[in-house]
Amino acid sequence: MKNISWNDQDGLFLPEMALDFLPPEKLREIQSQRLIATVKLAYDHVPFFRARMEEKGLTPGDIKGIDDIVLLPFSMKKDLRDTYPYGLFAVDMKEVVRLHASSGTTGKPIVVGYTQEDMDVWTQAVKRGLLATGFRNTDIVQNFYGYGLFTGGLGIHYGLEALGATVIPISGGNTERQIMVLKDFNVTAVGGTPSYFVHIIDVADKMGIDISRLNLKRGIFGAEPWSEGMRTYIQERSGIKAFDIYGLSEILGPGVGCECEHQNGIHIFEDHFFPEIIDPETLQPLPDGEEGELVISTISKRAMPILRYRTRDITSIETEKCICGRTIRRIRRIGRRSDDMFIIRGVNVYPSQIETALLRAEKALPHYQIVLETKNNMDLVDIHVEVSREMISDTVSDMDAISRRLRHAIEQVIGISVAVTLREPGSIPRSEGKAKRTIDNRQHI
Repeated sequence: MKNISWNDQDGLFLPEMALDFLPPEKLREIQSQRLIATVKLAYDHVPFFRARMEEKGLTPGDIKGIDDIVLLPFSMKKDLRDTYPYGLFAVDMKEVVRLHASSGTTGKPIVVGYTQEDMDVWTQAVKRGLLATGFRNTDIVQNFYGYGLFTGGLGIHYGLEALGATVIPISGGNTERQIMVLKDFNVTAVGGTPSYFVHIIDVADKMGIDISRLNLKRGIFGAEPWSEGMRTYIQERSGIKAFDIYGLSEILGPGVGCECEHQNGIHIFEDHFFPEIIDPETLQPLPDGEEGELVISTISKRAMPILRYRTRDITSIETEKCICGRTIRRIRRIGRRSDDMFIIRGVNVYPSQIETALLRAEKALPHYQIVLETKNNMDLVDIHVEVSREMISDTVSDMDAISRRLRHAIEQVIGISVAVTLREPGSIPRSEGKAKRTIDNRQHI
């Protein structure tokens, strides 16, 4: 393939990578063909989707190319719950080779299915992401994403195996054993949630083990929003390069998109997953460069095609071409969601804003919880922040000064007053999966 900008020091260029560098006109041709086929599949075999199209007066013949995607109805998480378990499947169950389900804690889970073709796409998408971040077949990778119904563990696992890397399927938990394996197995790379890797770093520190002195070179992290400040913290404490991989179970799992070695936005594998940005209020499409809600359509998935899915993730599509040379579009890395926002005294607040403020403040650790309470009919925010052992002082005035400094940093970012409660080291519960940042105890009459 000509005119590919690729500066891989190993001289490695695999056929899968060619899809990342397609000429835009060729990519749009593929997208159009796949969208037309997917719409017909969904219309013919998914009564729920057919009814939604008929409500808009649409038939598959109205979709003549990728530009017509804006005519189609949106889909949302509620639609998957309402059709539990198999109501959105477009193929007979004998063609479904894998089922996964969401890790939701309320109500019934969201069930997703995959044909063998879907599994092949998933594996190759993850492999493309891993290659983009510098993973190679020489890596020994400790995968502490959760295995089971959650898509993270097996999703990353299959991509790593396709790459030819050595995989350690350790899953989450038993943190001291995780550290032993990191050290004794000469692990070069890790995968999991960023919050759990921070916990691993802290436990290692208590064990007298400096993670940065191990053989670790890189990590692939996802499954929860995380800030640029969190990335900096991880990289400085562990000595690795930390990359963001994006995905969601409703669409595929990890592998919808991934950063490249330049850590400058998430490349979406848009030959399989077509991205749009909409205004979450008006639902109108927004041009590249403007921030809004990410909407994704699967344009090659057979078992359970999902069209115009509202992810609730807030981002924008980058307008400048990445210096890696990839022609597939990038989205700005996602640090917040529209549905994890809470409103305090008329102000929209996201946990990622508080995380950013804490990481900017001197000596602040990224272990925190946001506790929302109601007192005298007024909503209050109390940020519980762990202090390091070095910060603990018998002098009340010293601890008060730390609390004031953290409170000021947070208020400068979110623009409203908060309380800060300093907590002892290790007192905030750690998560082996996605971190639970907000506890909402508000009681409104």
